Amino acid sequence: MFSLGSWLPGLTWGWALLDALLQGLVGACAVSVLCSLLKVYLYIQCLNDPEGQAEKEAMRAQRRVLEPLHVLVLTGLLALVGSRVAALVVLEFSLRAVSTLLSLGKGSRSTQLYLLCQYSLGCGVSCGLSFLLEGAPHGTCNLALAAGLAGLLACSARRLARHVCTLYELHSTAQYCGVCILLLSTGHRIPRLLCKALAITFTVADLAAVALINRDFLSTGEAVRFWTPLTICYTLLIIYMQEEPQQSSGRRPVFQTVLVRMGGLFILLLTVGHWVDIFHVLISLLGELWCLLHARVMLEACWRQ
Repeated sequence: MFSLGSWLPGLTWGWALLDALLQGLVGACAVSVLCSLLKVYLYIQCLNDPEGQAEKEAMRAQRRVLEPLHVLVLTGLLALVGSRVAALVVLEFSLRAVSTLLSLGKGSRSTQLYLLCQYSLGCGVSCGLSFLLEGAPHGTCNLALAAGLAGLLACSARRLARHVCTLYELHSTAQYCGVCILLLSTGHRIPRLLCKALAITFTVADLAAVALINRDFLSTGEAVRFWTPLTICYTLLIIYMQEEPQQSSGRRPVFQTVLVRMGGLFILLLTVGHWVDIFHVLISLLGELWCLLHARVMLEACWRQ
C-alpha cells in the first residue's frame, strides 16, 4: 500500500536528526571533560589558598544532578545550531584566543579563557565531526562510537572531580590514595595539558569551519562578498576585546562581552546570511549564557586569583 519512496524523506530526516544529536552529545561531553578537569585544578588551588575557602566550599556543594543536566541541555543546543553559525563561532573564538594569549605574553596561561571557550569547544567538536564524517558510508555508527567514548571520558572526569572535592583534602594529608598523590605532585600541569588539547582541537575545528562555510558558495564572488564583511566584523571585535581589561574583576564584563559578540554576529548575518542563521545565533547566545552560568563558581575563583 505504501511505496518505499514515500518513507525515504522522513527516514533521511530522522537519520540527520540522529546525527545532529550524536554530534551535539560528543561536543557536550568534551565540554564536560574540560569543566571537570578545571574544577579539579581550581579546587586544589583554592585549597592551598587561605582566601579561597569560599570558592572551595561552593565547588564542593554543587549538586551532582547539575552536570548531567548541563550535558543534556548543551547537547540539545549544539544539535539545533546550524553548521554555518557553529563554524563562525569557532573562528571568532580562535582569533580572540590567539589575540588574548599574545597580549598576555609568551608562556602565559589564562584559566578564565578555558572557561570562556566551553560553547566554542562544543561547536568546534561538532564542526570537526561533521566535516570528517561527511559522506562516510557508516557515519552514524562512527558517531555512535564517538559518543560512547566521549561519554566514558566525561563520566571518568566527573568521578575524578567528585573524588577530589570530597576526599582530596584528607587523602593528600594521609598520602594513601594514588590519585590524590599524583594530583599533589602534577596537578599544576592541568592547564598546560588543556592548552595542548584545546590547541589541537581548535586547529582541526578551524580547518573544518572554513571548509563548511566555503561549500555553500557557488563562485569566488559570493565567497568574497561573505568573507570581506566577516573579516571586518571580527577585526572590530578583536579591537574591542583588547580595549577591555584582560583580567575582569567581575561577572558583568564577561556577560557584556558575550552580548557584544553575538550582537555583532547577528548584524553580520542579517546582511550576508540566511534567515535561519538568525535563529541559530539566538541559540548560540543561549548556549554561551548557559555555559557561563554553569561555570559561575569556577569563574569566581579565576576572578579572585
